[in-house]
Amino acid sequence: MRIHEGLYESIRRQTEAASENWESTYRQMVLYDLAADIELGFFLAYYRNFAIPSIAATLQRNGEITQRPVKRSYDTAIVTYELISNGLDSERGRRMIRLLNHVHRHVPGSQDDFLYVLLTLLVVPIRWARTHAWRTPTPAEETAATRFCRELGARMNIAGIPSTFQDAERFFDSYEHGNVAYSPAGAQLMASTVQVLKSRLPAPARPLTREMLSAMFDDDRLTDALGLPRATRVTKTALHAVLEARNTFHRLRPLKTKPHFVPGEEGPSLYPNGYRLDDVGPENVVSPADRPDH
Repeated sequence: MRIHEGLYESIRRQTEAASENWESTYRQMVLYDLAADIELGFFLAYYRNFAIPSIAATLQRNGEITQRPVKRSYDTAIVTYELISNGLDSERGRRMIRLLNHVHRHVPGSQDDFLYVLLTLLVVPIRWARTHAWRTPTPAEETAATRFCRELGARMNIAGIPSTFQDAERFFDSYEHGNVAYSPAGAQLMASTVQVLKSRLPAPARPLTREMLSAMFDDDRLTDALGLPRATRVTKTALHAVLEARNTFHRLRPLKTKPHFVPGEEGPSLYPNGYRLDDVGPENVVSPADRPDH
């Protein structure tokens, strides 16, 4: 396998990264080394929540995703990348954590529901990168990602966060085995949000958005729960070919020097001139009166 000589230094650094440097190691992986694949993993993690009926019902009741799917999708990504780019204890990071805690203060759900949502951001991107990225995440990167998840969860008062990536996988798989199921709310959320991904694809690929999403999930039970068509051998083969071609090209190029995300910088049509932190967040916040037991 041919690889640009400049990539070897990054691989060495990420392989030998010290555990106490978990935040910078995770940041390097997300913003530089495996940036495109981790971003795809974050998108797939976001959609995966819709396959849990209890979570989907809460999200549908709130109305943000169905009424403002583009804003909710991009704001979720911005919050995640702000935390990673600046650090959990930076001024911007603390503001994002306050926003998360404010938004979720009265959201109904069990501790396992909240833990699952958190762990989608850990397990799904790492698994996607293991299978599809130009290189697999190093053990140091997986450890750093797990530590980041634990530290974020602790600041959100989520209990029972696994201490290793392997334990996180076990909880994740067990939770999905017992909870993934079709629901009208989940299908509606998926239908609203899939338009966001569709808008990011080249025009010729847009009619196949739902089929390609199913191929990316590569899990019939999950796609059934989300109301998506099952992936065919043709779509799986096409996806594999596109990713292999991309990875071959990537390995021949030096690592990018500009990070995948720059805080406050202009983005899609939602924030064409950049954004302020005050711009980020939902318009509807769950209050005690919105809970189903009131």
